[in-house]
Amino acid sequence: MKEVPVEKSVGMVLGHDITEIIKDKFKGPRFKKGHIIKEEDIPILKKIGKKNIYIFELEEGMIHEDQAAEYLRDMCMGENMYAKGPSEGKFDVFSELDGLLKVDIERLLKININPQMMVASRHNNMPVKEDDKIFGTRIIPLVIEKEKMESKKAEIGKEPIFNILPFIHQKVGLITTGSEIFSGLIKDTFSPVVKEKVKKYNLEVTEHVLVSDDSDDIEREIKKMLDKDVDIIILTGGMSVDPDDKTPKAITNVSKNLITYGAPVLPGAMFCLGYSDEGKPIMGLPGCVMYERSTIFDLILPRIAAKDLVKAEEIARLGHGGLCLQCRTCTYPECSFGKGV
Repeated sequence: MKEVPVEKSVGMVLGHDITEIIKDKFKGPRFKKGHIIKEEDIPILKKIGKKNIYIFELEEGMIHEDQAAEYLRDMCMGENMYAKGPSEGKFDVFSELDGLLKVDIERLLKININPQMMVASRHNNMPVKEDDKIFGTRIIPLVIEKEKMESKKAEIGKEPIFNILPFIHQKVGLITTGSEIFSGLIKDTFSPVVKEKVKKYNLEVTEHVLVSDDSDDIEREIKKMLDKDVDIIILTGGMSVDPDDKTPKAITNVSKNLITYGAPVLPGAMFCLGYSDEGKPIMGLPGCVMYERSTIFDLILPRIAAKDLVKAEEIARLGHGGLCLQCRTCTYPECSFGKGV
């Protein structure tokens, strides 16, 4: 970098952005890299606190922060995203649609383990909305060896680190268990909660049946539902360990692949998930889903909505971050709940 007094910089070309900060009003580049200094810029530069201007003279084999940020953007940015930048050596990347964010955490670490490079992002497996910021990236120095960026690109590989899976419209079959509801003794207050939650993820309850607390009857209704034109089956009620709670047994008997009965998440420990022969998810929801604002259902539902296969180990990993603090004002998914992985 060649240092030039501000008063003598007229006509010269800036080699880097110059940031201006006005408290509570503005923070950003007042002059961008490549700007030709004019006479009227001199008072502004002095007001910002610049006594000297640094003219950028690249050595062979080095690249500017903007070019380096492009490398990082291309390593990271996958489907259904758009980028803004570079600005002050940084790219910001946003979602093009409502969907499920998928992050290859191990490959992300391969970038951030180098202290000269950084990518800061949202958490893996979290729902995002259209135009939500997904990640930001830049290098730390003003310039970096091109060979370092090429080497990191080769290490990361061709597959992007980030992807967004869209929420796919699917039909839901809802089975409400409980003899007291089946016989009409009490009103079903669980189903309206489920119907409202699934709507947020482009899902629709198209079939709904009531069934008594009999494991054979519940199993029969699940099989009948599998034969209908539904993509997902959700059962409510009868999910605890009481002798008259038969729903988990029915789900276990019907599931070709039982992922879990039980989850290290509070609220939601009695959650059950299996997949049928055809790969249709079958979920048993614990009673807490009916009255708690955020539960295991809110962690798993976005993945089901994006047709993202849930594995048993992933359920186990939810224990780290799986404690909902049940704040008076719920801010999920912006809070720490479910963000251990």
